[in-house]
Parts: sequence; structure tokens; C-alpha cells
Amino acid sequence: MARGPQPARPRRKSESNIQENLVKTRIGGDLSSFMKGKTDPPTGIGKAKHFDVIIEFNRDFPGGVTTARQLLFEAFLLYLDRIGATDESNSLRRFGMSPPLGMPAVSEDSKLDLSQMFSNGSRIAAKSLWTDSYAFATLTREAIDRLSSWTMPQKDDDKNKGETKSGSKNKKTPLVYKIWCDHKIKRCVYESVRTIKCDAAHASFAASGKGIVWAVADTGIDGTHPHFKTLRTLDLPDGLFHRDFTADNPDPAVALIDNAGHGTHVAGIIAGRTSVLDEPKTDAIKKICVNAEVRNEDGTKSTVKDTHDGVITGMAPHCKLLSLKVLANEKQGKLSNLLAAIGYVQRSNDYGRNIKIHGINLSLGYPFDPVWFAAGQSPLCVEVDRLVRSGVCVVAAAGNAGYGTVTQFSGAPERAAHSGTIMDPGNAALAITVGSTHRDMPHTYGVSYFSSKGPTADGRLKPDLVAPGERIISCALYNGAKPGEAPFREDTGTSMATPHVSGAIAAFLSVRREFLGQPERVKEIFVSAATDLKRRPEFQGAGLLDLMRTLQAV
Repeated sequence: MARGPQPARPRRKSESNIQENLVKTRIGGDLSSFMKGKTDPPTGIGKAKHFDVIIEFNRDFPGGVTTARQLLFEAFLLYLDRIGATDESNSLRRFGMSPPLGMPAVSEDSKLDLSQMFSNGSRIAAKSLWTDSYAFATLTREAIDRLSSWTMPQKDDDKNKGETKSGSKNKKTPLVYKIWCDHKIKRCVYESVRTIKCDAAHASFAASGKGIVWAVADTGIDGTHPHFKTLRTLDLPDGLFHRDFTADNPDPAVALIDNAGHGTHVAGIIAGRTSVLDEPKTDAIKKICVNAEVRNEDGTKSTVKDTHDGVITGMAPHCKLLSLKVLANEKQGKLSNLLAAIGYVQRSNDYGRNIKIHGINLSLGYPFDPVWFAAGQSPLCVEVDRLVRSGVCVVAAAGNAGYGTVTQFSGAPERAAHSGTIMDPGNAALAITVGSTHRDMPHTYGVSYFSSKGPTADGRLKPDLVAPGERIISCALYNGAKPGEAPFREDTGTSMATPHVSGAIAAFLSVRREFLGQPERVKEIFVSAATDLKRRPEFQGAGLLDLMRTLQAV
């Protein structure tokens, strides 16, 4: 029996929230939630007057992204000229910013109109000029709202031409595609060399990383540490320079200063060598000292200092390391710093036409929320995938959010493993995303409890591989070390597992050079040759990294 029209069922609150999350806007969901006060902004100020943002330009704007970026930069310079500011103006102009060839004519009235949105406290960072599709800015709520809807003002004669023969109006194209929040990013070996069979690869294939350059985007690298002196690990080929992206007017030497120690520890896992007895010996070093933690009978922990008389080497000891400083310390670093660093790698490689930097290690990131953007579609993941397609291997940490608490029906908390906790940029489809396992007994202990688990929010398998990440010994900061001593320390996390994979790939490429510039093929080879630890794929991915089997497979 046919039924008449039924009254619309009112949406439940949860359904309304989902509907709202899927509505397409030009203000990213992450930024929108901060602006609405639903969550605290990264600045920690509560309802902030200004927000650090990443502006992604509209590719359909007349003249494309290049014209849109240029228009915003020139509007900002007009604002600075109006208020009499010179320092920031010079920091932008020192890059030699000039209109690109073929840029469509833009009226001064349009630039003036756009410049009106800037106010006291507004700024555009000079590091924006290391990218091609973005600008990194600090703006008020009002400026964000205005910029998100700004289109080129029409002249009077253009308005008269606005009607087509069919009577429809010409569509005005917005300047920006999306305005995102500039998230805070966080930092997420002699025993472990054997675990992934790097020692066998060194002996059998001479896979030592010679001729390979690997970037480390982190807290910097301590350039004074002896580990990087033995093989001149930080001496770069012509045309490459260490870079600091934590300041607009950086001193290049700052990239080789590490106040946190995280980047130095990561770098020491990838490359370098410290030797007291075997040639080549490390100059002026008589003792290798390793600080480690031990658990006492009463449950407390103590630090013990041991002496090691042999050799400590990175996975690819002869690989050259490029320091890209994106974290000022353990807690301070912006997503825009990392995007600018990726832009530097692209330009150094002439966008894939002349590859000088073969890979990049990303032992950092930020928690992913699918309300903000689809898994793998954030600005960072998009740029990572673009970098891979240009011929660069990108190795990213899965994150350390794989274990925490859940709430029982009674309301009591209970500890549990957490699935779907891969962080960005580990969500990037083309990145090699790395989880953590035990340092020397991975088959027994399996995947580390803290290692972030897959799948991604859109159902893809991650992580791709696991590698040793528990109590990994690598370089400590050299400051304060006694003369003749080389300091090393333990650290734990997927941050430590990731450089094992970076170093292994650098070693592989040094003897299988036909795969240079083919990161997707490299990923396929490494994943296919991994050792199954008999754990669930959302925990281990394809399994444990195995460099020896990888080299034998091709």
C-alpha cells in the first residue's frame, strides 16, 4: 500500500555534528574549532586574538597559485609601508621577491583592498618563500574570515560584462583554497644494527651509504659531536647547506646546534661512526661513555654510565646528513617550519630534475583528527606525497599513541591498546611509516606497546614496517663532555625506529644506485622483504625491516 509523504525525521545531535564536519569550507576544521573556542588553540592563550595559520592558495585563481601568493605578499608589503614598518618588509624582500613572468596584471586597487585586512600584530613569515603553494601568517579572526572569502574586486566595466548571453553571472574566484591551523609538531646504536642485519649488509655488500645525502628534519644536529667528525658526516656536497627554519632571519650555523638532543640522537642512528680501537679511529677520543637507565628493586630508576671500547656506527656510516632545523627545542616547532623545509628539499633537487637529497627522516609530527581533514589529505601529507613523487624517500614515524586508557561501562578507566592512532605525516600514503619493536628480541616481544597502530582513518594499512625503537643507544649532546670522551645515551620511541629505516635505505641505495629517484619502488622492495613477526598487520605492517634480505632480493 502506497504511503504519503512522511515528515522529516529530526537529526540527532551526533548526526548534525557529522554533517557539520563534512561541510566544505575555506577555513579548515582544525582552525575553525580553535576560532569557535571549542578547543584551545596551540598558542595556549585560550581565545587568542591572533592565530598562526597556513594559507593554501586556490589553483583556479586567475594566474594560478603563483599569482595568488604574489598578490597576498604585495598586499602585506603595502600594509607594512602604510604603517612605516621596515624590518619585516626587508626580511621578505631579501629573498628577491618579484612578480613572476607572465603574471596577469593586478590593479593597485585590488592590492590596496586586500591589504586592509592586515592589522597590528599581523605578519607573513619570510619562510613562506621556501614553498610554492602556501603562505605562513599570523592573522586575527576578522582577517581570517575576510581572507577566506576574498575575491578580486570587479571594475565598473567588468560588472557590466558580468551577465552572459544566457543571463547567468560570471563566477568570481576566491584567492585561497583553504586556511589551516599552523599546528605544533613534536618529536615523536650498536645492538640494533644486528637486529635489522645492517652489519651483514656492510660486510657482504659494502652497503655503507657512500654517495647518499639524507636530510634530518628535527631539533638540529650537534655539529661538535665526534661521531660526525670521523667520516665528515656533516660535510655536504656543493650546493647544499644546513638550514634553520625556526627563525625568519636564521644563522645557517644554528642548524648544527641542538639544544634538545633529539635530532642529534636520530642523526647518529642514520650515519656517522665513533671508534676507539678500530680504524678509522675517532680523533682525540679515548673513551665511549653510554648513559642508560636501570630500574631499581623499589621501582625507581637510576642512570648508570658504562664504557664501551669498540665501535658505535650508524646504519649507513658514510651517508652525508643534511640538518634541517624545524624544532627550536623539545616542545617548540610549527608545522610551517616543516613545510618550508620540504620546500627547500624540492628546490635543492630542482623538483626532481637533479636529485641531490635522496631522502628525509621525519621523527616528528602531530596527532591526527579526521574531523579536520581526511586521512592523508592534510597539507603536510599532501606535500610529503608530492616530495615522494619528485624522487625523494620520505620515512616518517608512526607515533607513540598506541597505548592508553579507555573508560569502562562503570566509568572506571582501564588501560588498552589503541588502534587508528597513526599521526601525521605518517598518514601520508607514499611515506614509509615506521612503528617500533624491541631492540634485539623483536620475535619474542613483538611490537612495542606504545607504537601507534593502524589502520588509517580511511582504512589504509599503516604502519608499513617496524624497526628497533626501544632503548636505542645513539649520540648524546657533546656539551659538557669530559675531554677524550664521546657521550652516548639511550632513548625510546618510534622516533628512534624511523632513522633505522632511513639509514637502511641509504645503505641500500649506495649499492643499488639504479633505484635512486624511485622511492615508491624502494618502498615496495623493502616492504616485500620484511620479516613477519607473526603480529597483526595494523601493529607490525609488513613486519621487521631486513636490509640483508632486501639487498638479496634485487
